[in-house]
Amino acid sequence: MNAPLAPSLSFPAVVLWLALLVPLLLGLLAWRFPPRRMLPVLLAGTPLPLATFWLLHRVSAGGELVGVWSLGELQLHWRLNGLAGLLLLLTQLLLLASATYAVGYWRATVLPERAFAGFWPLLGGLAAALGVIWVAADLLTLYAALELMGLTAVGMMLLPGKGAALVAGMRYLIYALVGSLAWLLGVALLLGASGRLDLAGLAATTEPGPVTGIAMAMLAAGLLLKAAIFPLHGWLVPVHASAWTPVSALHGALVVKASFFILMQLWQRLVPEGVAAAWLLGLLGSLAVLWGGLQAWRANELKKVVAWSTVGQLGYLMLAFPLLAGTSAAVATLAWQATWLQLAGHALAKAAMFMAAGNLLLAAGESRITDLAGTSRRLPLPLMTFGLAAVTLMGLPPSAGFTAKWLLLQAAILAGQWLWVAVLVVGSLLTAAYVFRVFRCAFVEAAPRHEVRSLPAGMDLIALLLSLSALGLGLAAEWPLALLRGGGMP
Repeated sequence: MNAPLAPSLSFPAVVLWLALLVPLLLGLLAWRFPPRRMLPVLLAGTPLPLATFWLLHRVSAGGELVGVWSLGELQLHWRLNGLAGLLLLLTQLLLLASATYAVGYWRATVLPERAFAGFWPLLGGLAAALGVIWVAADLLTLYAALELMGLTAVGMMLLPGKGAALVAGMRYLIYALVGSLAWLLGVALLLGASGRLDLAGLAATTEPGPVTGIAMAMLAAGLLLKAAIFPLHGWLVPVHASAWTPVSALHGALVVKASFFILMQLWQRLVPEGVAAAWLLGLLGSLAVLWGGLQAWRANELKKVVAWSTVGQLGYLMLAFPLLAGTSAAVATLAWQATWLQLAGHALAKAAMFMAAGNLLLAAGESRITDLAGTSRRLPLPLMTFGLAAVTLMGLPPSAGFTAKWLLLQAAILAGQWLWVAVLVVGSLLTAAYVFRVFRCAFVEAAPRHEVRSLPAGMDLIALLLSLSALGLGLAAEWPLALLRGGGMP
């Protein structure tokens, strides 16, 4: 690994923190002057991923950026390595896509002016929280960012203002608060045992034992609840059923992934050899794949199909734990690369699928899958986008999902952990089952001719670009995998 670029006030560090905090300022500005067209949103947000791409180039050439912000006796640690940079770039691209899509969504659905204006500061807060989570290197900063992310996500779920949205949003808030309580208990145990909160210091000073095990169990429980990992997923589908489409796209693509990211960072530093616990997490992931896939296949409403799909797809990420604990370096490297490529591919495809589903529902005026019969004749573009996103979820070539699952298969076979091979195969078949159930209804030729609404062209275009990006990521996987090899592993 290359030597880190240390100065906290270096030019790259300034660029990084501007990239993290500018979205919050843009959100406040849009709150005061809500955008009416897609182009201004696109132009205002494009410099952020460009800046992050430049930072990634610096990291790949000169090593990770690290620094400390001192607030009196309080020290807040941060670092930008290949993994954090990739996730930051992914976040900014998806936020830009969702923000641009939201303007078209507002025009197509005539959202209340006050609610639409309130969307923007919440979006800015969510962007800042996610960015800080990717670069934070101490438990205090992670907690603050995690809470900001949760509060803004709940606020966005409440924006529709209807009874169902309020009930689902409050349920989400309660689950999030319970998860935060478990997190705080775990942090308190670690602080009492080691007297430190920075991740590097914890990794160097924490010894295996009952206190560490209990603390990690509390941290994991809180984060698994926030990430909606089976069997702690009961809040996820109801909140998506009533949420605005751009909110669902962001939540399914990014919000639930942030908790997984934190869990993985803590696990690799505190209990990397916890084989039994890692297998337990892998089994929970396997059950998530099966249960989420079955429920998606049984769901009658299109948006619930996509939401249950999220529950199942998150399970693949959990397979990383048993493949990283107590295995060879070759297996661990494959599993590490596969996990983050799977996360990125799923994020792009899931955002595209939520947007495509939202476009189908808006244009057709129907929510049940059976009522979408015959829409292939009138709405071919959103249906094609839905199918292209599904290619990544099913793990078909040339998508990022295929490359990630191929790497996971190699890791599982090298480790002799054949159970995960079966999970990958069965999960892919279940995904195909619920995807083709949607297409079977859409292509019913005898269905009556639907009257459909026209939507802003940008809504279909953004969803299509995201689904194509998920496919392209599989073809261009060498670049992110090289960044992960160069400095992504803790």
